[in-house]
Amino acid sequence: MRIFKYIHRPDTICSSKLIPMKSPASRKGLLTLALLFGTATCGLASESYHLHESGYLEKRGVNVTLFADYYPEGHQGALTIIQNGERIAANGDIRLEPTPGQWDPIPKVIDKGHDPEKGFLWATLAFPDEARDRKGFNPIVYPDLKFQYHIRVIPDGDSFMIHVDLDEPLPTEWIGKVGFILELFPGHFFERPFIMDEQTGIFPRQVNGPFMHSPDGKHTAEPLATGKRLTLTPERNGDLIVIDGKGSTLELIDGRSIHNNGWFIVRSAIPEGATRDAIIWEVNVSSEKDWTYKPVLHLSQVGYHPDQSKEVVIERDPNDTRAIEAITIEQIQPDGSRKTVKTGKPEAWGRFLRYDYLTFDFSDLRQPGLYQVAQGKNVSNLFRIDPLIYERHVWQPTLEYFLPVQMCHVRVNDRYKVWHDFCHMDDARMAPVDHNHFDGYIQGPDTLTKWKSGEKVPGLNKGGWHDAGDYDLRVESQIGTCYALALAQEEFGVDFDTTTIDQDSSIVEMHRPDGTPDILQQIEHGLLSVLGGYDALGRLFRGIIENDLRQYVFLGDGAGITDNRFYDAALEPGELGAETSSIPDDRWVFTENNPAHELQTAAGLAACARVLKDYDAALAQRSREVAIALFDAAVIPDPVKEQGGTQDGSPRALAARVVAAAELLLTTGDERYARALVNDLPTIEKHFRYVGWAVGKARHLISDEDFLKRLDQAALAYQLVVREQQAENPFRVPYRPNIWGDGWNIQRFGYQHYFLNKTWPDIFDLEPMFRALDFVLGHHPGQNTSSFVSGVGAKSVTVAYGVNRDEWSYIPGGAVSGTAIIRPDYPELKEWPYFWQQTEYVLGGGATHFMFLALAAHHVLNEAP
Repeated sequence: MRIFKYIHRPDTICSSKLIPMKSPASRKGLLTLALLFGTATCGLASESYHLHESGYLEKRGVNVTLFADYYPEGHQGALTIIQNGERIAANGDIRLEPTPGQWDPIPKVIDKGHDPEKGFLWATLAFPDEARDRKGFNPIVYPDLKFQYHIRVIPDGDSFMIHVDLDEPLPTEWIGKVGFILELFPGHFFERPFIMDEQTGIFPRQVNGPFMHSPDGKHTAEPLATGKRLTLTPERNGDLIVIDGKGSTLELIDGRSIHNNGWFIVRSAIPEGATRDAIIWEVNVSSEKDWTYKPVLHLSQVGYHPDQSKEVVIERDPNDTRAIEAITIEQIQPDGSRKTVKTGKPEAWGRFLRYDYLTFDFSDLRQPGLYQVAQGKNVSNLFRIDPLIYERHVWQPTLEYFLPVQMCHVRVNDRYKVWHDFCHMDDARMAPVDHNHFDGYIQGPDTLTKWKSGEKVPGLNKGGWHDAGDYDLRVESQIGTCYALALAQEEFGVDFDTTTIDQDSSIVEMHRPDGTPDILQQIEHGLLSVLGGYDALGRLFRGIIENDLRQYVFLGDGAGITDNRFYDAALEPGELGAETSSIPDDRWVFTENNPAHELQTAAGLAACARVLKDYDAALAQRSREVAIALFDAAVIPDPVKEQGGTQDGSPRALAARVVAAAELLLTTGDERYARALVNDLPTIEKHFRYVGWAVGKARHLISDEDFLKRLDQAALAYQLVVREQQAENPFRVPYRPNIWGDGWNIQRFGYQHYFLNKTWPDIFDLEPMFRALDFVLGHHPGQNTSSFVSGVGAKSVTVAYGVNRDEWSYIPGGAVSGTAIIRPDYPELKEWPYFWQQTEYVLGGGATHFMFLALAAHHVLNEAP
């Protein structure tokens, strides 16, 4: 174990004997009703911290983790504090500036851990992180500063001590710049009080001046307060937090003064010459007396069809020793009275994440009406049971609001409102070669086209959707949206018209029907970008994106990002031509060799060709031609090398080739695509989870008996995997989030399961599809039970990370990624517009996959034979 030499200090750490918490013998066994940690032997009070089996400090109502998570750019990592069931502070670590932002330097973690005998947490870190210094997906520019340091978090009665140790003193020029910070979640502290020494204050809801300049020329708001001891939220004893700098000066800073998505910050600068104990803080986090997590009742916020399975999942604190009360379901009558229609005891499911779970099945409740579930005084959201539950107000907002609002290169009007004016009409200039963009785009040593760096590429200022909290156009997002819409139209015939789209004038009028199905017009709009880029470049674009960071972080009407005039280098500064300007603000277009993206696009274009043939025969034919060309041209390198083209791994490309072959077989009927599928059988068997649904659609066009037999065997094998994944949690979906919430992947899982059931009804039932739909609509872990689809259901995410996030608003029909896991075990969905990893909208799936799911549910429950 690599650890700082001063870390074992017997004078600062008491010894304790810890009994690890035992897991239930089975998920259907008895609930664990108490934590079995034993008693510390150092004479501490019962409120003292102990080491949880998952490696964090815990006392009743408070958890403290240290580098259990790894996403500081998203305010998710380093030292984190959860108080009374809410994450109120994070990113406790050293930073090189007082108010760090997303692209500012962050350290690398060299080692981390906890001492199981002495019950403390530790980590060893260093600047810079060479793996991210001007390289990688989101490159960071590090200064010429190298140092290693160590953080210890040590229980001390009902407080904990933070010790920061440096191996060597900081260079003189960095004194005052480098400091230890702790970020405070603004949503918890808005309009609540603080006390710094003798000074009092209220946390402001908006950032306020005055501003000041530091010696290096940077600006920031003056600290809200400066002192030695900070008390937060003293008006409620159960929420009290006290930070004592133990001699260090504390600054309370509003991090939003530079970054809209910043948090409040407590900071102490590293003193000159300091090494061991360069910073010592004592932190006392109180909690409500005998705090217990309030049980949460999880249900769909929309409701259920009478024929659906229906289940309430109850989320419960393992410390909750109260008797488990019966579940009561009441139907609300027209006169306002309530009628009890079902009661019973819930069944124990077991432990998932940090909670114990119970379930109560009420599938036998079929009477249409309005209902509510109660367990004692705890009540659920209202929900409906109705055979037409998915007919209105569920999938429609995605087509009626979200997709029109996201449309690029147009003006979007909505009755009295303008969602955005004409935008990005000056698209686009060829990106510079050998360039690593700050948002993951990489331009190699060649543009791969006839266009040179900086040249205007014509034909790129039509079509496409902003993706989605950002304003860029990624090719996989564009074609993915078209693809999902095409399959929805092919399966369900979506004859829905609320929008006028005039491509000649580039004007969109929402809530004004024009006699043409909106879904076809939206597919057309996406293809104008994808095919327009292909025709202009002779290949697909990787993406079209703002060329500098100030443009990229822009919030407001997208029409204001550029001047909508093509850049002309021949003009003098400030000079304007008829359609040109001297301002180089036009977006850049990136290209790449990427067989996965090329084959994904081929699949989407093939599907679009089928559904557009009666709407726009020429567009359908062009889609078909380009799909075939992309399939033929895609070159996948040796899978052993793991790297396909410049961006994507070959396993993903191999799977994309299978899906593209299946779609082209359906579109053309050409036997060569059937042969391609037969030849790719090993890939299909290995990656059935990702490709089986698409191959199944084309199964009837393949005659090779050995292939069909092995395909069916692969389907059987995958069904076993699905059942295993469903058994992992009480929500019965494959919920394995990384950083982002997993709602998008679960929607894709349900969407694909519809096709698996259609091909193999004896192997795959539709229960996973409905479980995925329920998960997105509120049946998911954590105290926030909102529907992930804004404006859909009795309660939904209405503060979201869209292009309008700074307005603390939402776009109906947008689907967020949803509940994330704050490692190791805390499910979180905050009401906060700047958490892209929880509440960002997305194109290429997400909303359109949800739309497909809701349409599929209505179809199979009401229309299918």
